[in-house]
Amino acid sequence: MANKPQILQVAVPSPLFRCFDYRAPEAAVAQAGMRVIIPFGKRRVVGVVLEIRDRTDVPPARLKSAIALPDAAPVLDSGLMQLLDWAAGYYHHPIGEALSTALPALLRKPETPPDASRQRWRLTGAGREQAPDTLRRAARQAEVLTELAPHPQGLPREALPAPRAVLTRLEQKGWIESFEASDTALPPAHALLTNPHQLNPAQQQAVEHITASTGHFDAFLLEGVTGSGKTEVYLQAITPLLEAGRQVLVLVPEIGLTPQLVERFSTRFAADIAVLHSGLNDRERLDAWRAAASGRAGIVIGTRSAIFTPMAQPGLIIVDEEHDASLKQQDGFRYSARDLAVWRARQLDIPVILGSATPSLESLFNVQQGRYRRLHLPERAGRAAAPPLKILDLRGQPMRSLLSAALLEAMRQHLDRNGQVLLFLNRRGFAPVLLCHSCGWIAECRRCDARMTLHRHSGELRCHHCGSQRRAETVCPGCGNDNLLAVGEGTERIEQALQGYFPDETILRIDRDTTRRKGSLETALARAQSGKARILLGTQMLAKGHHFPNVTLASILDADQGLFSADFRASERMAQLIVQVAGRAGRADKPGEVVIQTHYPEHPLLHQLIAGGYPAFAEAALQERREALLPPFASLALLRAEATRADHPRDFLQQARELAEPLCAGKVQLWGPVADPMERRAGRYRAQLMVQAGKRADLQRLLAEWIPLLEKEKSARKVRWSIDVDPVDTY
Repeated sequence: MANKPQILQVAVPSPLFRCFDYRAPEAAVAQAGMRVIIPFGKRRVVGVVLEIRDRTDVPPARLKSAIALPDAAPVLDSGLMQLLDWAAGYYHHPIGEALSTALPALLRKPETPPDASRQRWRLTGAGREQAPDTLRRAARQAEVLTELAPHPQGLPREALPAPRAVLTRLEQKGWIESFEASDTALPPAHALLTNPHQLNPAQQQAVEHITASTGHFDAFLLEGVTGSGKTEVYLQAITPLLEAGRQVLVLVPEIGLTPQLVERFSTRFAADIAVLHSGLNDRERLDAWRAAASGRAGIVIGTRSAIFTPMAQPGLIIVDEEHDASLKQQDGFRYSARDLAVWRARQLDIPVILGSATPSLESLFNVQQGRYRRLHLPERAGRAAAPPLKILDLRGQPMRSLLSAALLEAMRQHLDRNGQVLLFLNRRGFAPVLLCHSCGWIAECRRCDARMTLHRHSGELRCHHCGSQRRAETVCPGCGNDNLLAVGEGTERIEQALQGYFPDETILRIDRDTTRRKGSLETALARAQSGKARILLGTQMLAKGHHFPNVTLASILDADQGLFSADFRASERMAQLIVQVAGRAGRADKPGEVVIQTHYPEHPLLHQLIAGGYPAFAEAALQERREALLPPFASLALLRAEATRADHPRDFLQQARELAEPLCAGKVQLWGPVADPMERRAGRYRAQLMVQAGKRADLQRLLAEWIPLLEKEKSARKVRWSIDVDPVDTY
């Protein structure tokens, strides 16, 4: 009797909440977690094997055969499969898309991926003879030589803090060379390259608690004031793990924080570092992923999707800046990398560290509930002192481009004392409004309910919501007058004004417009840290987590834009932002100062931060959330819908509400449907329905019963809809 054919249950990357059965290829040995190439409609796609069965309910005539199992072993181990299965269930997202998210782009394609080898760089004999300190006019070249010196086995491209042009120049000089190394060719090296810093008592206690948890699960909230040396705690907690051959996963919220961490880690350890973020090309990302999976990379540093990186010998997970909203995916598979890091650490039975100077209210609540252990670093490391916060009342003040006379005077004083100045404005471009002075016409986005931002350098109007752009008008389309005014301030306009006030100073603007090219962000951050650029101006990518030892004055140019919002999380975000920007000043021996410009100097949030700091704000904010029954004292989900017609999203959400009401059982509240604050975006109209429950289990129970009904709803075919569990943005 012939053996029954193997039936593969396959998760296919599609928006369908179901799996599909396929007949296994002949002579193939299938395992859960393997990729499988299958026919799906008219396409060949890559799915992931969930289970191997000996029977199926699909009629034989309709059962298709899989084309191939391209790998000899699973690409997702059993632990990652469990993590992704749980995450897909908790966030109510199709399992096929969730599993696909966890794979590098080249493994999602049916074509054969590149061989498991990658380009590395090392010093030549001539390069080892060069003294980096003689390259004073070529600082980036000196950095590369310094970085490669302790790594005779070479380093991958993504671990080197320099643009490709710098490497090419050094190669032309004969000082470095590239070579191909296989994933298994190089043994891991974990020797210390530099001696650890002397820890203060609070840091020492934190390291001891973390190292005592080696080998079993423990969740730590490492709460330290800005400049308190959290990274040094990470480094010393990691040291014994690397010596024991274990791996460490470090998550950061944004690409901008990876160069700084890679530099700190590679300076301390002779360990291979795998870097994973969206700024890499597909080949670089696959190579780093394989290095982590094979165990060769002792340290894995990446943005949120790196939480799904396989590791051969996991020992510790670190989430830096755990409060940052960027750790939550905002479209598609809407997972929280921070929360999944805690879940994965528990599953792997290893410790996890959540680090922040301004912890999220959710994490502080988990400390109160005994789920996390709080490690507190109350003082700045070394001799650095926390800078005082000063409120600068702008009412009646003469100023140009958000630069008040008092702020300009403070800047001159700090520059005269050889300090560095950091100015923060979370609004890029030249001006947020282009206005006709004659008839009042305003340049608006043709696809969004938003105004276009003028970018004078490129002569373009750009929408910062949908990305559309066009040449800026020179005459008014409404009345034909050429009296067009650029109203409001963006970083480009502030930069122009600064050049007029400080013509002899080097001004460095860091925002998305100035860091589009690959390697440009790393170059800009290096210039900022070196002190060569004396005035730093930028958006959030400049304010988060960076160490600029020469900055003595930090200023928030316009605090008002974050003080008033309908979003209940707005005050938390503003408090975090103020403290984070303030934390860039006075981090070394020189004393720092922080100036907050506002037209509302009496605002209670500002006075709360000045009087009691972030802890006082957090305590009051948690009490407000408790009284209002908002997270973390309740659970939320948002059902979002969008369509090209304005009535379709609301019709669908109204039907969705009627389907949900019988399922609520008095334990779940429904709010809406309502239009989004920006109803039209990228040519589509958007609306939402909020679901609120006092207990997480009640919310999950409703969603599990409700979503299958939504899939069958006729009006659902006219919209794109999605569920966002634990939303961090209610807009």
